[in-house]
Amino acid sequence: MTQTLSALAQARGIRYFLISFTDLFGIQRAKLVPAAVIDTMQTAAGFAGFAAWLDMTPADADVFARADAAALMPLPWQPDVAWMPADLATVKGDPLPQTPRLVLKRVLEQAQALGYRVKTGVECEYFLVSPDGESLADGFDRQSKPCYDQQALMRRFAVISEICDAMQALGWGAYQNDHEDANGQFEMNWLYDDALVTADRHAFFKYMVKSIAEKHGLRATFMPKPFAHLTGNGCHLHLSVWDAAGAMNLFHDPQDEMGLSRLAYHFIGGVLHHAPALCAFTNPTVNSYKRINAPVTRSGATWSPTTISYSGNNRTHMIRIPDPGRFELRLADGAANPYLFVAAVIAAGLDGIKEQRDPGPRCDNNNYTDPLPPEQYPSLPGNLLDALRALERNTTLTTLLGENFVESYLKLKYREWQEFHSQITPWEREYTLDC
Repeated sequence: MTQTLSALAQARGIRYFLISFTDLFGIQRAKLVPAAVIDTMQTAAGFAGFAAWLDMTPADADVFARADAAALMPLPWQPDVAWMPADLATVKGDPLPQTPRLVLKRVLEQAQALGYRVKTGVECEYFLVSPDGESLADGFDRQSKPCYDQQALMRRFAVISEICDAMQALGWGAYQNDHEDANGQFEMNWLYDDALVTADRHAFFKYMVKSIAEKHGLRATFMPKPFAHLTGNGCHLHLSVWDAAGAMNLFHDPQDEMGLSRLAYHFIGGVLHHAPALCAFTNPTVNSYKRINAPVTRSGATWSPTTISYSGNNRTHMIRIPDPGRFELRLADGAANPYLFVAAVIAAGLDGIKEQRDPGPRCDNNNYTDPLPPEQYPSLPGNLLDALRALERNTTLTTLLGENFVESYLKLKYREWQEFHSQITPWEREYTLDC
């Protein structure tokens, strides 16, 4: 007989459960439920949909969060509380189509129907800043090339080690932590897994990093470009496709120069083909476009892509092939929704396989100093509006991701763009007040 959550709570000393869902803007919403009533609330935690970014109105009936007990994670920094990701359903019990976790599940079901099992890993970069977010938390972190700086890394040992210890306790296979290319910026890595498992861990990781940073009197931000002169926060995605049993890597071909199969190249072809529309998910904020296509930063390189291109072990392109059997997408940033951007990439890849899209020859140039000809290799969208318009035109991704979901996403994101566009900035006043 399956153990109830209340029994599990009693055995593990859990007093409360966070029933959590991620909305369309990547914000985690939750209810804190006492362990004594969790068995009745696991499938009946009600939320007013309009109160989150779900494209609903105050007149709509409640939505209900169905917690996934299989993905339960105790908070390592507060072990008497456990977090569970949830899927949303209507009052009639139907899945709410614009739930990000369900969008990813829908795409993974399409892959499964073709005999594919998708595995992913993510590299999440973040800054540690002052509580007000105005400055870096470490005033001594001033090198022009601070990447891998041992002194700066160890000055933040208390925070970094607590997060890494937590990942190890959760069984994620955490294996390295480093100071990244910008002052005050860090990255922490854990092992890849099935795409939904990684997405849940990605969502939890962002919550965990922010919570532990606050515990130490700091603030963590995954904002794509919080400081104009410093490298932005990327969220690099590593992806491979396996057989249904997860035993054979279908992307691996030892006979190929790069160790990739034709299936992998077709998948990459699909990602390249749909890149402008993908940016609506991989780079989902106004600020995102100050990271890609950006001018040179203080360190000498942005480490962000500028064109729709792929390469071998070369970090100046949108897609890098670092090892046989997988590729790295360097496009996404820290604001990317852990579920939606992965769903969109997989959908693009599945279309590439279906249509046998050819990615063309790889590019081995340094794309920062020797850029590709724009007539052959288009630039990435220059702003959020361009990306949203590309998504609106992309009927293939709309079909694969779900028309209702894409319609809701575009509606809210267009509204966000309009809100930004209506602001009068200090820059505008400085340059146009005397016109």
